[in-house]
Amino acid sequence: MNARQRDENPAGIHLPLDPLPGHTSRGRLERVLRRGEFAVTTELNPPDSADPEDVYNRARIFDGWVDAINAVDASGANCHMSSVGICALLTRMGYAPIMQIACRDKNRIAIQGDVLGGAAMGVANMLCLTGDGVQAGDQPGAKPVFDLDSMSLLETCRIMRDNGKFLSGRKLTTPPQLFLGAAVNPFAPPFDFRPIHLGKKIAAGAQFVQTQYCFDVPMFKTFMQSARDLGHTEKVFILVGVGPLASAKTAKWIRSNVPGIHIPDAVIKRLEGAQDQKKEGKRLCIDIINEVKEIPGVAGVHVMAYRQEEYVAEIVDESGVLKGRQPWKREIRRDDQLVANRLDHILHDDLTETQVDMVKTAH
Repeated sequence: MNARQRDENPAGIHLPLDPLPGHTSRGRLERVLRRGEFAVTTELNPPDSADPEDVYNRARIFDGWVDAINAVDASGANCHMSSVGICALLTRMGYAPIMQIACRDKNRIAIQGDVLGGAAMGVANMLCLTGDGVQAGDQPGAKPVFDLDSMSLLETCRIMRDNGKFLSGRKLTTPPQLFLGAAVNPFAPPFDFRPIHLGKKIAAGAQFVQTQYCFDVPMFKTFMQSARDLGHTEKVFILVGVGPLASAKTAKWIRSNVPGIHIPDAVIKRLEGAQDQKKEGKRLCIDIINEVKEIPGVAGVHVMAYRQEEYVAEIVDESGVLKGRQPWKREIRRDDQLVANRLDHILHDDLTETQVDMVKTAH
């Protein structure tokens, strides 16, 4: 692969990048898509932990293989580390996160505050979601909010960015520079309405969309034909959701228990007939990528590999979608080890050393 790094801040700070004409953000994902390169995004499943290393360990396995990482916001209505917290950690290290915002848990006041806070940390991409109902999670007694939905959330972010105002009309000192995204599901009925619904999200402000898992390529082709006929593909970047299935048993469970995911019988039969079902699930994902990447209007893939994150690099590599391009990869900085050693000294060694002595030894 081409080792040359692209889309880096010449000042040595990875994000934000210098602004470009026609771009609404200063992030890498928008640049990749607007250049016409096939983009790859993925998801970082949030830890049930307050340890930042749990986030970094999960992010490192994507280094050099993806253009952006979704920071999931309590998907399935289950509590984990917050999307805002994960974004704070990822931007600190130079990663390009996509901050998911679910309307389930916060009202418009809190959401607008999170939008500003995320943008201030260097988050360039925001994915606007309605969110799963609380009954889907492990705390069904929680009070749902749903002050906004995905459509009104998109409009809110667009107003803040383009008009420089809160929903109240109060002016922002510095508007957020954002690349706005949404989720679409071509595989849920009513199927004829899905391209129309995509058009509504584009009108609300969506610039890119990530789809639900695609396991039925012919059905997705039908959706894309309608999207092209309506002119949507000229206005929005469509990233197809793909992912490996661990086994036929897993596929059956997902089909029966996870609303909105369509898995055809042929996929389950293929897995059942394989000697190594997990390996076949990865191969199936690669085959789907190779099919959907040829569909006109497809701008990239969103690889979701829950509890199989180690397969993401293999899937991207073997599919060949990057065509020799290497997305941004975190390089170890010269001062990383010095900082780590000094922190370890402060936490564990004799603390009688004065601050003056510490400054002297640091030099």
